[in-house]
Amino acid sequence: MVKMAASSSSPSSSPVTITVSSSGTGQAVGLTSPIRRFSVSNNPNSPVSNSRLRGSSGGNRRASSGGRYVSMSKDGAEECLAYTVHIPPTPDRRAVSESQSSFIDGRTSTGEHPLGCYIKDTIYTGGFNSLTRAHVIENSVDEPKGVKSELICGMKGCDEKAQDGQCECGFKICQDCYLECIGNGQGYCPGCKEPYKDVSDDEFSEPGPLPRTGKGGVKVEKNFSLVQSFKAPNHDFDHTRWLFETKGTYGYGNAVWPKDGYEIGRGTDRADNPPEFNERRNRPLTRKVGVSAAILSPYRLLMFARLAALACFLTWRISNPNREAMWLWIMSVVCESWFALSWVLDQFPKLCPVNRVTDLSVLKERFEPSALNLRNPKGLSDLPGVDVFVSTADPEKEPPLVTANTVLSILAVDYPVEKLACYVSDDGGSLVTFEALAEAASFARIWVPFCRKHKIEPRNPETYFGLKRDPLKNKVRLDFVRERRRVKREYDEFKVRINALPESIRRRSDAYNAQAELRGKKKMVEVGENSLNPVKVPKATWMSDASHWPGTWSSAEEGHSRGDHEGIIQIMLVPPNPDPIYGTEADGENLINTTDVDTRLPMLVYVSREKRPGFDHNKKAGAMNALVRTSAIMSNGSFILNLDCDHYIYNSLALREGMCFMLDRGGDKICYVQFPQRFEGIDPNDRYANHNTVFFDVSMRALDGLQGPMYVGTGCVFRRIALYGFSPPRATEHRGWFGGRKIKFSLRRRKAAKNGEDDDMILPMKEDQDDGDEFTKALIPHRFGNSTSLIDSIAVAEFGGRLLHELRGRGSQGRPAGSLAVQREPLDASALAEAISVITCFYEEKTEWGKRVGWIYGSVTEDVVTGYRMHNRGWRSVYCVTKPDAFRGTAPINLTDRLNQVLRWATGSVEIFFSRNNALFATRRMKLLQRVAYFNVGMYPFTSIFLLTYCFLPAFSLFSGKFIVQSLNATFLVFLLAITITLSMLAILEIRWSGITLHDWWRNEQFWLIGGTSAHLAAVFQGLLKVIAGVDISFTLTSKSAAPEDGDDEFAELYQFRFTVLMIPPLTIILVNMTAIAVGVFRTLYSPFPQWSKLLGGVFFSFWVLSHLYPFAKGLMGRRGKIPTIVFLWSTLICIIISLLAVYIYPPSGRQDYMTFQFP
Repeated sequence: MVKMAASSSSPSSSPVTITVSSSGTGQAVGLTSPIRRFSVSNNPNSPVSNSRLRGSSGGNRRASSGGRYVSMSKDGAEECLAYTVHIPPTPDRRAVSESQSSFIDGRTSTGEHPLGCYIKDTIYTGGFNSLTRAHVIENSVDEPKGVKSELICGMKGCDEKAQDGQCECGFKICQDCYLECIGNGQGYCPGCKEPYKDVSDDEFSEPGPLPRTGKGGVKVEKNFSLVQSFKAPNHDFDHTRWLFETKGTYGYGNAVWPKDGYEIGRGTDRADNPPEFNERRNRPLTRKVGVSAAILSPYRLLMFARLAALACFLTWRISNPNREAMWLWIMSVVCESWFALSWVLDQFPKLCPVNRVTDLSVLKERFEPSALNLRNPKGLSDLPGVDVFVSTADPEKEPPLVTANTVLSILAVDYPVEKLACYVSDDGGSLVTFEALAEAASFARIWVPFCRKHKIEPRNPETYFGLKRDPLKNKVRLDFVRERRRVKREYDEFKVRINALPESIRRRSDAYNAQAELRGKKKMVEVGENSLNPVKVPKATWMSDASHWPGTWSSAEEGHSRGDHEGIIQIMLVPPNPDPIYGTEADGENLINTTDVDTRLPMLVYVSREKRPGFDHNKKAGAMNALVRTSAIMSNGSFILNLDCDHYIYNSLALREGMCFMLDRGGDKICYVQFPQRFEGIDPNDRYANHNTVFFDVSMRALDGLQGPMYVGTGCVFRRIALYGFSPPRATEHRGWFGGRKIKFSLRRRKAAKNGEDDDMILPMKEDQDDGDEFTKALIPHRFGNSTSLIDSIAVAEFGGRLLHELRGRGSQGRPAGSLAVQREPLDASALAEAISVITCFYEEKTEWGKRVGWIYGSVTEDVVTGYRMHNRGWRSVYCVTKPDAFRGTAPINLTDRLNQVLRWATGSVEIFFSRNNALFATRRMKLLQRVAYFNVGMYPFTSIFLLTYCFLPAFSLFSGKFIVQSLNATFLVFLLAITITLSMLAILEIRWSGITLHDWWRNEQFWLIGGTSAHLAAVFQGLLKVIAGVDISFTLTSKSAAPEDGDDEFAELYQFRFTVLMIPPLTIILVNMTAIAVGVFRTLYSPFPQWSKLLGGVFFSFWVLSHLYPFAKGLMGRRGKIPTIVFLWSTLICIIISLLAVYIYPPSGRQDYMTFQFP
């Protein structure tokens, strides 16, 4: 357990002391954290480096960790805490060995503090009414040692090549440090503190060419002009003479450059070319590329032309009723009016489509300069930190191998290692996922250096080794084939271990449970009880070190089930060092040669939030919010990328592409960068429109031209402070008719409303001293909870996400270049104990998590609501389409899974429509067309009611012998032709500017009708039940398919049939329309006065319906072409009833006596 108490002083030099005790060993060892941990930046340029932010205006605050009280005042008094970590006893628990406890007594031989090993090899658990525990486990994977090479200079902070023979003590030192010691240290060796021997006078002089001097022997510093200032009063300077003697070498900025090179100080090469004076560093990181006017102008013109045609058509339809069949006319006019409104809401947000491109070379040159400078002497990256979230919930439906491959693609991404952290949320608390992640961390030590060395793409091993293309393409290293073969063999073994985890865990648990039963019986015999009585031993799930797994057990015992288990945090890979660590040559232990490859790995953390009965855990949104709080304490990246477990990074430069938008001029107003979803494993014909290209390549590109695309749940880079609920630095209000009058203002300097109804959470500028009280009010525990570390981290995250000073906008605060090129604050046990406290099930009580802060609760489509809230505050988003694709994932190709997925989306839309998140209540900061797009998101499921009715109208027309119009005259046909032609031309132009294919567009139209008559209709009823009766809606997790084995059918799932009631309405429509065609044909053939025009009209519309439902019918038949019996019976029964009623109401021409039913 962890006991915490505040004290005024500490006997140790460090304010945090941790005592680790193990039951049964009788020994306790003290650990001291290496530095005092404050959740603020150690960067001198940070606004919170000199003074700590206060969580409240004064007084003490109750901390979140075990009732700890923390005093926070202006003078920043030191905080001294004492922690006692108790390791609980478990069956067959081995005592701590000397090798395990030796690292506690002092530093290791590598100079690493022992606390790093303690953090890495420890599982932290805790939660509601339970103690926070640290369980030390034996790690089978050795961390690569950061040993400083003997060829490197031994001076602290220097990594230059050392020279031998400088001192007899053997201390390694480079030439520059040696000269510095001679010049500034009076010639003493830093190792033995003895003076250097045989030091000549020449060694005190600096080597290299001396810089030129001006008149009077004045030494000119580097990068300064050699021209003496004419404003200096005490000298006479002949400018013309100086130009002649120096050949015009002013330094930077001179008009005449010498032909034989330049000199700017010591260590330069005279033969170098002059530095580039172009505007590369000032060039934008991104560009907006508009659609060609030759396509866009006719596209917009056709929109208004079709709108006019629809208006004229509906006017004519209303003014010309069908007196012979008023009921048919009324239903058709109502449906057509709704379809026209739905088309307007869907089409008009597409008025301003745009494309965007990035310039990664400018990003690298601006934030990762190759030349060292005073602001960044060690050449560290100035890019902000990024935390990557991966969510999973069920290892049975989401195979661990899929999750492991996603994690491996993240660890190998092309981004500064020290700025990247990966968090895996296991909402099921499964030991299978935990051990799969441990295996992935082990394999990453081989896979990540291999990817970096040979520039592997994609960096998902399953996808890479499954590619059909030539692996030798564009590979120039001679050892590639040999190393690829070795890594492939290692990955095959890795797959075997991952797939065998469920069975191996079951066998291990059965063995340990059997031992526990034997010990229980033996104890019963010792105490004299009857050994025949059953022994009550819990069927536990056991870890590999013979201890109970604190998460979910297969037996679902109390406290160890999916909805009832402790919170768990395990650091699989510790935070890397800021300096590169290069590997060794290939040998028996190292499969590949990594002498010139950085072998560091990003931090990897396993997180399973606490779950208890009686608490609403809010599904995926709650899990993501738990990761937000945990990451804020552990790594606090200014940006967050969230991915589903089956969506991996396909383009290793994806994060850099997203950073281009966030760090460019005006990027401080961007809340998130959404990437399109691309899918693998889809059947070539895309039977159920799984690629969804019309949405991702048409609708999302069009929204990018307004206020930005919607958030679609995965593949999105967030600005952390936007997730915290803060408002953007600047906003625009759209007033007047159609939002034509724009009012721009700065929210940084805007004062809060006096009535307290202002909904803005504003981060003030540093210069605004009057806003201190407002900032303190914004960060009270009522919003974020009672974790002071979490509250302190907000300002640090905001500083890391700022633009550079030269790129900041008006009213915004920037940061100096190089301010993020610092080492990350190390982790200690107190930080992990705090991280455990923020993932407890009760932490969010009486806070605004899920209401305003983080992912928003209350809808099964939490992604759309979260993005809507950000746009409603005035933020904007951008859409980033990369080549190759940034991310790829899997989609359900089975009909049942696809319908259930669409049902979940549509139900969430209905919930949005009946909530305060309806776009009708949006603020003036949201653009009009953006509001229309969000309103359409909540309204589109209701189209299913009218669509279902309209699909039966052709059948009713054929059964009755009537039509929706009284006669097929020329006016009706002209209107119908105009509407059809304009729709077709609009589709062609959309295909032109979006890049989709005609096949994609037609598949989307087909599935729109399939989903509209099945899943959307059910979603409307479910949503109404929830709103009216309060019936909660629960959904099953969409199954993710693993990669098929060799020889297996890749699309076998396409032909699998699993019955669902959602299939009944579409199949009924098919059967009814087919029956109606037959009835209509026979009625016309045997009628004394056949009406062929009405027959052709009804048959045409029936075929229109059937052509849209063709993929559905083909999916029902399966591989063998047979419809399942239960579906056939239900649909046939409904079809017969409808047909009999129609024939009874509208019998064939002639006598009607035989249609009269008489009861005896």
